[in-house]
Amino acid sequence: MSVNVKLKYLRIAPRKVRLVADLIRGKKLEEAQTILNFTIKGASNPLLKLLKQAGADAKNNFQMEPSNLFISKITVNGGPKYRKWEPRARGQAYEIQEKTSHIEIILDEIVKKAKKKRSLPVKAQTEEVKETLKPEAEEKISKPEKMKTRPEKEIAKPRTVKGLRKIFQRKVF
Repeated sequence: MSVNVKLKYLRIAPRKVRLVADLIRGKKLEEAQTILNFTIKGASNPLLKLLKQAGADAKNNFQMEPSNLFISKITVNGGPKYRKWEPRARGQAYEIQEKTSHIEIILDEIVKKAKKKRSLPVKAQTEEVKETLKPEAEEKISKPEKMKTRPEKEIAKPRTVKGLRKIFQRKVF
């Protein structure tokens, strides 16, 4: 079961809200609240209120444990733009757009998966197989006596230059 909460017509540009939303995407509810408490951006307070509302909805309406919730999806979309006009020089007027944003948060419960029964590590499996084999077969499994290797070439040492080399030359006047 998931919990959806929406905040519409927030008078902050969506571009600025997305910066804060990216910080908490995929985090647990409690962890996201602590991140928002210490974030200095202006959009952190409305997002924190929305998260607290989502946690309260989950607890009261759906009987979910808030410590077992995480943010599965958070979207920030643009809302309508409020337009106003600013007088400028020589009788001109410039349009100012105040952008708004719509935020939607979806919380889901963390589902703990049942642990699968793991098989023995490869090393332990080979030891078990060796124990079950006859001693004659064990000799065949052991490593060959000599591995053929290529002869290593000697690496030439770099030459050392005596004295210092001039890197920069300065002209004398």
